Amino acid sequence: MAKKRVKTKYTKAELKVFDKMIDQKLIDAYKQLDFYLDSIKDFAKDTDSRVKGLGEGIAEVEKDRLSLLASKQKKFIKHLENAKLRIQNGVYGICRETGALISEERLKAVPHATLSIAAKEKK
Repeated sequence: MAKKRVKTKYTKAELKVFDKMIDQKLIDAYKQLDFYLDSIKDFAKDTDSRVKGLGEGIAEVEKDRLSLLASKQKKFIKHLENAKLRIQNGVYGICRETGALISEERLKAVPHATLSIAAKEKK
């Protein structure tokens, strides 16, 4: 009886599919980042039209919130760009803790994942 061979890495064709998916996510992420940065600029230059009737404190809180969202978006973009590097290096989809292949379903949900579900649950 032949042993079932365990897949240890994704094929070039599979990596190409993931690469395209990440490209689209990057486009969307950059659009969202631009929205946050534009909104922050609007608060800085034109507080009357955007914040009419709101107190100065509320406007500052909103500006801080947008800054936090922009920061998180930049971090997300960095994770996606790192995933693209892993694709180029042929190591995309390999769990950094176990060395096992991360499931295709997980990578479709979280394309920048570096941990398998099992490794993530252990943490």
